[in-house]
Amino acid sequence: MEHLNQEKSAEADVQATPEASATKASRKVFVKTYGCQMNVYDSDRMTDALTNDGYEATDAMEEADLVILNTCHIREKAAEKVYSELGRIRKLKEEKAKDGKQMMVSVAGCVAQAEGAEISRRAPVVDLVVGPQSYHRLPELLNRASNGSKVVETEFDIEEKFEHLAKPTKEAVRKRGVTSFLTVQEGCDKFCTFCVVPYTRGAEVSRSVEQIVGEARRLAGAGVREVTLLGQNVNAWHGEGPDGREWGLGELLFELAKVDGITRLRYTTSHPRDMDDALIAAHRDLDILMPYLHLPVQSGSDAILKAMNRKHTRDEYFRLIDRIREAREDIAMSGDFIVGFPGETDQDFRDTMDLVERVGYASAFSFKYSPRPGTPGALLEEQVEESVKSERLSELQALLAQQQQAFNASLVGQNIEVLFEKMGRREGQLAGRSPWLQPVHVNAPAELYGEMATVEIVSSTANSLEARLI
Repeated sequence: MEHLNQEKSAEADVQATPEASATKASRKVFVKTYGCQMNVYDSDRMTDALTNDGYEATDAMEEADLVILNTCHIREKAAEKVYSELGRIRKLKEEKAKDGKQMMVSVAGCVAQAEGAEISRRAPVVDLVVGPQSYHRLPELLNRASNGSKVVETEFDIEEKFEHLAKPTKEAVRKRGVTSFLTVQEGCDKFCTFCVVPYTRGAEVSRSVEQIVGEARRLAGAGVREVTLLGQNVNAWHGEGPDGREWGLGELLFELAKVDGITRLRYTTSHPRDMDDALIAAHRDLDILMPYLHLPVQSGSDAILKAMNRKHTRDEYFRLIDRIREAREDIAMSGDFIVGFPGETDQDFRDTMDLVERVGYASAFSFKYSPRPGTPGALLEEQVEESVKSERLSELQALLAQQQQAFNASLVGQNIEVLFEKMGRREGQLAGRSPWLQPVHVNAPAELYGEMATVEIVSSTANSLEARLI
């Protein structure tokens, strides 16, 4: 799949802290989230559903009555990492049982979808295996599992999920911060030969304009200022509009720009085949839409693009980039790259390096190809040797790092708008994001938290910017 992470993190703990129930919660839930922003969003929705069912979130696994691992299947050996974690959880569960305390364990997410009942077989500590399409039924499923039976729920029922997902309280949203993810689309119909998403997330499903705008208004009412629209293939979104017509993402962005309180919009992750004229026009006409676009290409070689089933060429990608930059001169590009795909020759790799040099990326994610069971790529011959993959990846990452550092340095001396998202690491410091998504650190009063302010960039590093208030 396209890489959804805007910050590189193969594995991250995300513990939401929702509003406590009116009556004191007697049960606590610990959620560990692996992978992409969509999993972060899903973890928050699971926490919201469980809060309504009497649970309270905790960031200490050892005090939890329920542990949920929300997993990602994109990385190599992702399932093995989950089984290793379950081994540690088993010991903790046994220790609690000696004290007469119960701990339930659930595996959720894409590994749950891919592995299904195999998880229960290999890890008896697991009480519930639940796929991404059944999170709205989590309290019911946990109730079924609480009597000692093992429950595996991995049916595809996405539309019902979006209709019934729990709505967070205002206090829960406030505690999560002034930026928020909002899933508008799920699943993928592209069937790239390296990707498991069509098999773990299912076919493309789009939420309606009414649902999305309603959620955006609730977020804004709770203090959210920046919303990032999420989808495995977000620019393929095609939801029902209030006029009964099918809308595209460009139209949706224009509608969301009208929501009071929202000052910034972003979206990720996109496919080059779905960048239409209306979406490019949104980048041209909407100041609220940030000038940063994650548009993965994966390879610069036409032969490899064909083998990957990307259904576009390098020249088509170049022409698309030109159209986007003509519409928005200050836009910065981000991308994903896979090196060592089966059959990749030295010339194919040189074509990728040439594409990177010609486009110029402000940031990018790059990986060695690793076969995913069940995908066509895993069956291809001419698998590339690991040593060759490593050499190519090092060369590519050196060029991408050079471009990122150059882009950051180009902002020194400029005045830009920053949304302050959190307290900085040093006393008297706030941290925020630039329009191009870089972290920005500024000495500023705490009352500017959650506000936009103009700053001057005074220095840059490979990954962040230092600034002073104007």
